[in-house]
Amino acid sequence: MYNVAVVGATGLVGREMVSILKSRNFPVKSIKLLATSRSQGTIMQFKGRDIVVEEVTPEAFKGVQIALFSAGEKGSKELSPEVVKAGAIVIDNSNAFRMEQDVPLVVPEVNEEKLRDHKGIIANPNCSTIQMVVALAPIHRKYKIKRIVVSTYQSVSGTGREAVDELWEETRNIIGNKSITPKIYPHQIAFNLLPHIDIFYPNGYSKEEMKMVQETRKILDDQSIKVCATTVRVPVFRAHSESVNIETELPITPEEVREILMKSPGIVVMDAPEECVYPMPILAEGKDEVFVGRIRRDESVENGIAMWIVSDNIRKGAALNAVQIAESLVKLGLV
Repeated sequence: MYNVAVVGATGLVGREMVSILKSRNFPVKSIKLLATSRSQGTIMQFKGRDIVVEEVTPEAFKGVQIALFSAGEKGSKELSPEVVKAGAIVIDNSNAFRMEQDVPLVVPEVNEEKLRDHKGIIANPNCSTIQMVVALAPIHRKYKIKRIVVSTYQSVSGTGREAVDELWEETRNIIGNKSITPKIYPHQIAFNLLPHIDIFYPNGYSKEEMKMVQETRKILDDQSIKVCATTVRVPVFRAHSESVNIETELPITPEEVREILMKSPGIVVMDAPEECVYPMPILAEGKDEVFVGRIRRDESVENGIAMWIVSDNIRKGAALNAVQIAESLVKLGLV
């Protein structure tokens, strides 16, 4: 049994972490729910008990063995080193440590063995990267992917609770013929698409797009893979979708891809488009798996495959993957 802390416990991801720890029966001896001073005193439930949310401070981690962080990049950078000094293992959901050489970037279905290299901090990858590599890793192992082109269709929950509220409010106002004033996004998100997630770099790509490039190479342990990403925010409340095109070194067929994916952990193949069976956000919401469909040959290149990948960004894309990392640490005897 382990002493666990959840940092950012009152946010969308933090609440999901608490729920998943309970539903997966993680061996929790004690749990601390931590957040900023604004949420201090909030009452949350864990296994039928009322837990009072405490303000997150370095002192709050005394006796904690596993700390699940959903505190944002700034908070993680400031607190995580102190938490490690206090004796806990940090599983961080932010971008703070993902590309640091001595920090494992882990998706348990893909590279669980990297956990053996941890030095106290383990990074949880970006939500869009997680669902893509779960589907691509088994293909890469057998056929070696040399190029990936991905376009994402990302729900507003990826931005947080305030963005979910903004989509609701804009939708109601537009239907009611009222004016809208975007606050979270630079433009209206209701009934619209924004090819803009995070800041833009001088090369024309956004930070979110470059995360997918760099994180994919690190997780698949192959810097030679060429990745081109376009990330788009869409007016969907929850679950991200991706159009993914791959080119492999070895010859590959859609039938082989289906067979591999159907045998791979954490994946559900939904691929009967002639019967209108394919992954959709409304089917993935609240589910743990990565859903893959529309698997077909890319006839424009040799050894090309196109597919459609959907997953719940709050669960597998964030909270679930973090809890799975904690489960792997326990299984491997690393905590």
